[in-house]
Formats: sequence, C-alpha cells, structure tokens
Amino acid sequence: MQHGKYRFIAGFLALPVILYAVFVISPFVQAIYYSFTDWTGLSSDFQMVGFKNYNWLLHDDLFWKAVGHNVLLLLVVPLVTLGLGLFFAFMLNVGGRGRKNAAVSGVRGSSLYKVIYFFPQVLSIAIVALLFQFTYNPRNGAINSFLDGVGLDSLQQEWLADPKLALWCLMAVMVWSNVGFYVVLFSAGMSSIPRDFYEAALLDGANRVKTFFKITLPLLWDTVQTGWIYMGIIALDAFAVVQIMTVGPGGPADSTQVMGYYVYTKTFHDGQAGRATTIGVAMLIVTLIFAVIVTRLGRRERLEY
Repeated sequence: MQHGKYRFIAGFLALPVILYAVFVISPFVQAIYYSFTDWTGLSSDFQMVGFKNYNWLLHDDLFWKAVGHNVLLLLVVPLVTLGLGLFFAFMLNVGGRGRKNAAVSGVRGSSLYKVIYFFPQVLSIAIVALLFQFTYNPRNGAINSFLDGVGLDSLQQEWLADPKLALWCLMAVMVWSNVGFYVVLFSAGMSSIPRDFYEAALLDGANRVKTFFKITLPLLWDTVQTGWIYMGIIALDAFAVVQIMTVGPGGPADSTQVMGYYVYTKTFHDGQAGRATTIGVAMLIVTLIFAVIVTRLGRRERLEY
C-alpha cells in the first residue's frame, strides 16, 4: 500500500499546484517586480528605479490617510458584522420559547428569516452601493425623507457629503451587505451543536447569555476566526462602495480614500502603474499582518463534540 504513495499523491496535486502558481503566485511576483519600476501601465517601456517607489510611499500623506481609513474599517466592520451575525443566528436557533419536549428551540419561521437575512448576498455590491447612494441622497433619499416625515428634520444630514459621516455611511453599507451571509453560516454551525449541551446548561441554571459564551461561541470559534479574516480582507478592499457611492470618488476631502481605490487612481488616472503596484504590495503586507494577528490572538484549544 505504501509503494508509490508519494508519486500517486503528486500526480493528483501537480495540476492544481501548477494552476495555483500560474494564476495566483505569478501575479503576486509580477506585482512585486513592477513595484521596482517606473512602468506607466500603458507602455512596454520601463526602467528599474530600485526602492524609489517605496520611498515615495513612505512619505505620501494621502497613502497614510488611506491606511488610517482601512485600519478603522478593519476595527469596525468585522466586529460589527460578525457580532450581529452571531446575535441573529443565536436568536434564530436558540432564542425561541421552550416548546413541548424541547428545552431549547429556535424562533418560529427561522427558515424564512434566514432567507430574508441572506437576500443582500443575492445582490452584487455594485447594486447595493447604488441603492444606498439613493438612500443617502440628501434631497429625496429614504433616510432624510423618513426623518422629515416623523418630524425629525433637524437630524437630516448631507450624509455622503459630510467628511465626518461619509466613511461611517460606507461602513453601514458594508455591514448590511455581509451580515446575512454570516447569519446563515453561523446558523449552520449552531444547528450541528448537540441540544443536550444547552439542556444540561439550562438545568444547571445557566441563562441564554451564559450558554452563548460558554457553549455556542467556543464551539463556533474556528468559524468565527475564519469569518474575521474574510471580513478583514473585505474591509481592506472597500473599492466598490468608494468608487460608486462617494464624491470624487474618495471624498469629500479624501475622507473615504482607501488603499484599494488609491491603486485604481494611480493606475488609470495618473498613469503610474509602478507606484500603484507598490501600494498593492503594501496592501498584501497589511493583509498578511492582519491574518497573522487574528490567527495568533484567536488561537485556542480545539473543542470537539
């Protein structure tokens, strides 16, 4: 059985590894290479400039402003999205009233609620951004119209035109468009947890808050950790919502500038693809650092059931 085992495994892995190297690794290597050039992105002629692009990046105020916005997105969007996803999933699966012969049960119609929560995932991010762009419209948008209708016109704002509010408005859109996916994901994980665990905890006098932190969250921790990394990658990008929803885009006054959109600006507006790939390399480094931090801080003993 052991004879030729490694050749057999290598035969199956060869094609996937080659495809991964060509379509994933190769673009990263090319980007790193072009970051050391003065390539315009429009011409095949370019020269090596060494670390000149990286020196420019370290002293570029707009880049560091974009980094600050991305860091804020990293801190807020995953936390709120996953927190709401866990809360709604727990309520749907465990938060219902006790029924006959069931100490713990989900709410009635939980399947319908999951479909409703998941609905934003059916829409592309471009459609979601356009919908919320109309919603935030200061003249006839849904938010200001609602505030006016209930007599709270003093709370009306120039939502996307206010530098203090614009980035927070984008965060709300990113949370709304992603929370439904994690409700369904966490619900699937919770449904596999034996009900005996909850029943034993309730018999010992634990309330639903304690059962969440002592049973549900520890058993879902691997899923939560993976979701945190994925949401971090989404927060580091944020290109679509910035491009579609904001003035400038990236405004007002660069208050919504992010690294993903800065790459686009440098490539297609300024014709500085070499510098754009330098920003892309910086995004890669930030993403890897974030993933390592989440993995390290979230490491804990694996629980099985």
